[in-house]
Amino acid sequence: MRVGVFICHCGRNIADTVDIKKVIEDILKQPHVVCAIDYVYLCAEPGQQIIVDSIRKEKLDAIVVAACTPTLHYETFARAIERGGLNRYMLEMVSIRELVSWVHKDRVEATDKAIRIIRGAIAKVLDNKAYEPIKSRVVKKCLVIGGGIAGITVALDVANAGIPVVLIEKSPTIGGKMAMLSETFPTLDCAQCILTPKMAEVYKHPLIEVHTLSEVVDVSGHLGNFRVKILKRPRKVKIELCRLCGLCERVCPVRVPREFDRGLSERKAIYLPFPQAIPTAYVVDENNCTRCRLCLKVCPTGAIDLDEKSIVVEEEVGAIVIATGYDLYPAERLREYGYGLYKDVVDSLQFERMLSSTGPTEGTIIRPSDKREVKRITFIQCAGSRDEAHLKYCSKICCMYTAKHALLFKERVPDGEVTIFYIDIRAAGKGYEEFIKRVQEEYMINYVRGKASKVYQDVDGDMVVIGFDTLTGERIEVRSDLVVLAVGIIPQMSRELASKLRVPLDEYGFVQEIHPKLRPVELSIPGIFVCGTAHAPKDISESVMQASATAAKVVNLLSKGEITKEPIIAEVDENICSGCRVCVTTCPYGAIEIIDDKAKVNEMLCEGCGICEASCPVDAIKLRNWKEEQLMNVVRAVLGGR
Repeated sequence: MRVGVFICHCGRNIADTVDIKKVIEDILKQPHVVCAIDYVYLCAEPGQQIIVDSIRKEKLDAIVVAACTPTLHYETFARAIERGGLNRYMLEMVSIRELVSWVHKDRVEATDKAIRIIRGAIAKVLDNKAYEPIKSRVVKKCLVIGGGIAGITVALDVANAGIPVVLIEKSPTIGGKMAMLSETFPTLDCAQCILTPKMAEVYKHPLIEVHTLSEVVDVSGHLGNFRVKILKRPRKVKIELCRLCGLCERVCPVRVPREFDRGLSERKAIYLPFPQAIPTAYVVDENNCTRCRLCLKVCPTGAIDLDEKSIVVEEEVGAIVIATGYDLYPAERLREYGYGLYKDVVDSLQFERMLSSTGPTEGTIIRPSDKREVKRITFIQCAGSRDEAHLKYCSKICCMYTAKHALLFKERVPDGEVTIFYIDIRAAGKGYEEFIKRVQEEYMINYVRGKASKVYQDVDGDMVVIGFDTLTGERIEVRSDLVVLAVGIIPQMSRELASKLRVPLDEYGFVQEIHPKLRPVELSIPGIFVCGTAHAPKDISESVMQASATAAKVVNLLSKGEITKEPIIAEVDENICSGCRVCVTTCPYGAIEIIDDKAKVNEMLCEGCGICEASCPVDAIKLRNWKEEQLMNVVRAVLGGR
């Protein structure tokens, strides 16, 4: 076996801490090493070419690259050695940047550690075997979970590329939170004017099948061939027969808070979610319906079916996109601000509905408590966000939408008084900083740098906000007619759904991508992607951009006749396997099953994590190129010389 070792300086990242020359001297003394070469940027094209040329010149059988993390550049070097004529699985990468130079200051110790872990990689690669990628058929259909602006964008982009799409939404209509907005920052475009044509386009697209009132109940299969069970709850109104005459709604005796208006108005048990809703048909709220059957008597087309039941449909798809959107952090938990205690303390989406011409107040800003027109208003930013007791992260959009709210309020009430409590302003987007300055300078908004500490209602009915101005060092008290909380956003993705999809969530419940920079829309489960606020807090434009990026990944995957997968997976020695099922219960990917009392590995499901190998009591399962004997050789090589 002829091994070549290539060491990267990574500019000064590695070379400043590790003595590269000394590493080369030691590695050249190791058995099977026929060349050891260093280069300033090994990942650059000249560095890759050095590897390619060395493979041919030295007739190398295996390669070790000592550089940065394999997560970043394994694919770069794997392709390079393939150009040189070697199988990519005859490559081992060791991270002497993250594991050595970035965590050590002593040059002697860092150099010794670098030498030892490179020795370990050499020992391992000697026992590597060449494998070929696993191939499988692909179902040319995509499932999109979530019908907000991100889900709509993905569905349209994928369908316009000629690939069928199934779009599911758990509410009675698509559109998501964007449908609730009045205008969008920084251009102040009408949200409905932008969104509703997209909603109609999705619903009418010949390659898009839309299921509302639906949710995923089970997912099986693998990359390119997922089987998804979808629960479709009954609408109890036949969409094709409903003429929107409204007679059913008029006779319905039930009144409950309207979700679309965030409880600022009421609806009936049979209702239209909002005027531009898609599908454009009434829906029955089965949780509040009393089954008085008055709606049946007045419906002129017989569109209502109160006996309709839930059904489960099954779809085969090649890829799944998570676009489940966001919700607001429960403002009731912010007790110091009195939300839920005082009617005149509202959240940001409630204020959006007040601003909307189709909202509960038809665009007039009034106090919910007494319907009096608002003249004084206070906004509290970072309500829950950037708070160790609530949400540690920045919700990203609050500074901008609060500025938008202030501007729109001043346009409606020119003589109104606006105060905004803020920690600092974050306006990182095209035209965002200019929008903030416009609000501050043209509309004379009173920005108070400091976090409000308490909100209460005095005997006169005024809302009183107490805070501390960190610029002047003074305690301040602001009297208002209305207080608006810029509440932080949280993911709407449930942990139950994440478990069914087997996708990881971060500490806050957002879907965790593979790499935030290089693979921002891909997940650890191949074939499942994420976009929009299911991934992290972001505004509409960023959600749309990420959705289009996700669609490009899906189209690239599904446009092929077959898919390939890494072959570094578990293998079962059936002569040893006792069929004890320990591996079945421990596999996080559901890749192992028992057939004829022996464990069988589904190649397309296995991700090569090695948990099965570690848990097997009879040592019947081995991970390709990571067998126990190899690991012991690595340990001996690393510890050798002590």
